[in-house]
Amino acid sequence: MLSPEHRAIVKATVPLLESGGEALTTHFYRIMLSEHPEVRPLFNQAHQASGDQPRALANGVLMYAKNIDRLEALGPLVGQIVQKHVSLQVLPEHYPVVGSCLLRAIREVLGAEVATDAVIEAWGAAYGMLADLLIGAEESVYAGHAQADGGWRGARAFRVERRVRESDEITSFHLAPVDGGPVLRHAPGEYIGLRLVIDGQEMRRNYSLSAAANGRDYRISVKREAGGRVSGHLHEAVKEGDVLDLFPPTGDFTLQASERPVALITAGVGITPALPMMEQALADGREVHFIHCARHGGVHAFREQVEALAQRYPKLKRFYVYSEPRTGDQAHAEGFIERLHLERWLPQPAALDAYFLGPKPFMKRVKALLAEVGVPAERTRYEFFGPATALEG
Repeated sequence: MLSPEHRAIVKATVPLLESGGEALTTHFYRIMLSEHPEVRPLFNQAHQASGDQPRALANGVLMYAKNIDRLEALGPLVGQIVQKHVSLQVLPEHYPVVGSCLLRAIREVLGAEVATDAVIEAWGAAYGMLADLLIGAEESVYAGHAQADGGWRGARAFRVERRVRESDEITSFHLAPVDGGPVLRHAPGEYIGLRLVIDGQEMRRNYSLSAAANGRDYRISVKREAGGRVSGHLHEAVKEGDVLDLFPPTGDFTLQASERPVALITAGVGITPALPMMEQALADGREVHFIHCARHGGVHAFREQVEALAQRYPKLKRFYVYSEPRTGDQAHAEGFIERLHLERWLPQPAALDAYFLGPKPFMKRVKALLAEVGVPAERTRYEFFGPATALEG
């Protein structure tokens, strides 16, 4: 039970978290991942090495401490965490491991004089309350997946029916269930969790579903990342006929029902969730303004698919921006996306819904540009590949 005294102590630690939260979470991950190999598959080691995961957790812990009296102020953060956890199959038995390592990290980083028994007790109670909240929300999603048409709980075996090269960097994998049954129809923008064993080590990753739901199979489109162990394995070793374990589709970066025009602004592999969003919006009769940014034509995936849609749907307006165009490349603009592009390509910005996804510097830029041209903040939505971090500043 989280008492008023516990709440007061947690809130009193906010200044410490503001100044040293990242050091605390970095130490937390070092303890947990070195001493508890059973949870390692749930974490992307590249995000650990870059510092993205410790920074994201530090921000989450800080926000939780600041809003311990009014968790509703956390807004979409809790939902985002739940969806990520579900995609990787975080289970109730994982929470005690996390909790014990977090309390130990607080004690070791802050020191016994600051992290007194009362502080540890308060944070233990606060963590317990949060864990119960997340476990309950996650179980609701797991049960919903299991009960839905074509749904399942846990891992399900899928066969690679086709591999398709989409660009110099991106390959698509068409995945059909080995059992031959139907599959859960995903919402446009959702992703699946994938479980692989590489050199004897289990790894789990999320990949956006890049094709509209059909109830029969799924398509993921994977960019080969420099040094990426899982993406490299998929590109080099996974062949047609191979079997992979998939977790059910989930996610909260989804197309919202509306009659308003839609702006889809993407860069690189960020195009993947925008494709089913585009198809659904067009099928619903909505006007779609699609802007895609790439280095050049060789790495621009799905251009032919978008052009084919534009031939079928006059309400689709598409624009391409190449930062490093090659000779013969055809784009509507060169360099980086600018305010003048949005002013030219997004008529009546105050009346549309905007979705954007790509590398974090790109998203930070697009978020600022959308505000400048008058798209209301409440009508902008974005997703992160990897840990969520702030786009402000």
